[in-house]
Amino acid sequence: MKPLSGKLTEVRAARVRTAVGELDRTLVVVESQELLAGQKRGIAAALRKAKIELAKLEALIEKGRITRSRLEDRIKQVLAREHLSSFVVSTIAGDEKAPTLHWEVDAAKRRELEKTRLGRRVLCTDRHNWSTGRIVHAFRGQWNVEELFRRAKKGGVVPWGPSHQWADGSIRLHTFATVLGLMLVSLARIALATDVSAKAMLESLAGIQATLVRTSTGGPGRRPTVMLAPELTTGQRRAVKVFELSKWFPDILSCMNSRPLQ
Repeated sequence: MKPLSGKLTEVRAARVRTAVGELDRTLVVVESQELLAGQKRGIAAALRKAKIELAKLEALIEKGRITRSRLEDRIKQVLAREHLSSFVVSTIAGDEKAPTLHWEVDAAKRRELEKTRLGRRVLCTDRHNWSTGRIVHAFRGQWNVEELFRRAKKGGVVPWGPSHQWADGSIRLHTFATVLGLMLVSLARIALATDVSAKAMLESLAGIQATLVRTSTGGPGRRPTVMLAPELTTGQRRAVKVFELSKWFPDILSCMNSRPLQ
């Protein structure tokens, strides 16, 4: 495991090129402290439940209300969750009608499990010429696509529904327009080079609004109007420059000189 460079300096990974079935693939093992912490919490919660179940089984043994075969099945079920069978050692003895049970948590095996198996993801790809950092970055970027389609289903960012269409052609056209909108949202995020979510980005862009003020000259005729530029954040000023919004709203440039664009 070696640390990566650039923005992934906190990530350690190792890679190997091998055959996965009949396919030639590059495998990258990524170490994640966040995943490790979550797995530890899951194991701790599963262990608490397992101890309660084991205590119930011990009570059934004392009352003679469980057979050895049934006890073995129940033990397998109790220790089947969250790697418990790797470090919870159980010993079943006795005969079929009068079984005995002894169990304990092996702390050394638990530490070995956390050190060698937990907190790791295995990434599989056929991009053999990509660097390890690029592979990790590409897999981490999948959440952007998943977020867009999740919000398209639930609404909020280019929602697919409600769709008041019945003909097949209309449904396909409606779906195409939705996917096209998602693509435009993704291109806007790339152009702005932002790390915020699509929803937060659209909310920020929606804040670029001008106030139209109608003045009065005291004379006859149509009253003239004046557009007042809004107060812009750093991200909004970047959007004004990237998308060249000054072509349609020249007065917005008055907001650009107040603070340097970063």
